[in-house]
Amino acid sequence: MPGTNSYSLSMINNEDRKRYHRQLFIDQWGDEGQEKISTARVSIIGAGGLGSPVSLYLAAAGVGRLRIIDKDRVELSNLNRQILYNEQSIGVAKAASARERLIALNSTISIKCLEAEFSDATADEFCSETDILVDCLDSFSARKILNRWAVKKKIPLVHAGISGGGGQITVIPAGGKPCLECLFPQEPDQNNIPVVGAAVGILGSMQAMEVLKLITGIGEPLTRRLLICNGLTADYQEIALQADPDCPVCG
Repeated sequence: MPGTNSYSLSMINNEDRKRYHRQLFIDQWGDEGQEKISTARVSIIGAGGLGSPVSLYLAAAGVGRLRIIDKDRVELSNLNRQILYNEQSIGVAKAASARERLIALNSTISIKCLEAEFSDATADEFCSETDILVDCLDSFSARKILNRWAVKKKIPLVHAGISGGGGQITVIPAGGKPCLECLFPQEPDQNNIPVVGAAVGILGSMQAMEVLKLITGIGEPLTRRLLICNGLTADYQEIALQADPDCPVCG
């Protein structure tokens, strides 16, 4: 994880202090927390509904190196929930459009976007040299690939999924137990899942917060806990998770 080095002099300059002024006041954050964020390497898999708020808030927070992968192009039907894009983005590759939007938000960080499908063939190239993986996928088969890769490489994985006006979120620890295979051994039906844009914003923002907690070491990450959110009723339920000793991935 980033931030294990000690700093004799602050890496944060006056411009950084102006930009990140409000978050530097958070208890236990300060220059040291911002230094950890500025040297962090985060890979976001998927630049759609969840990937939009995740990437925007991590870029705004000053995460030093962001990588984003997505194979799709922007469609009109994306615009109810994918706030990285606008009407002028329709037909443009999400990777290219996302990079342009994020650079406009924060030009001081490194942003690399890959227009490709996340698969066994691209996982090693895309996810190597990263500190945290963020699951913003809408394909369960690709999610299983990401889970296997995260467990194998011992990299923490921040997962969220959306359905209707709610969804779920958890953090798979670097040790990989329990992993997503323990939670979801069977692939759910993914045909025509309803989505409210605001619900995606809630879960994506929570993912960004989990990433920042992992980087800074502040707070309590959602490891070994599944938080289920229902935005339509404002109900939140937390479930303690146990690893499956017979899991083919982490068992």
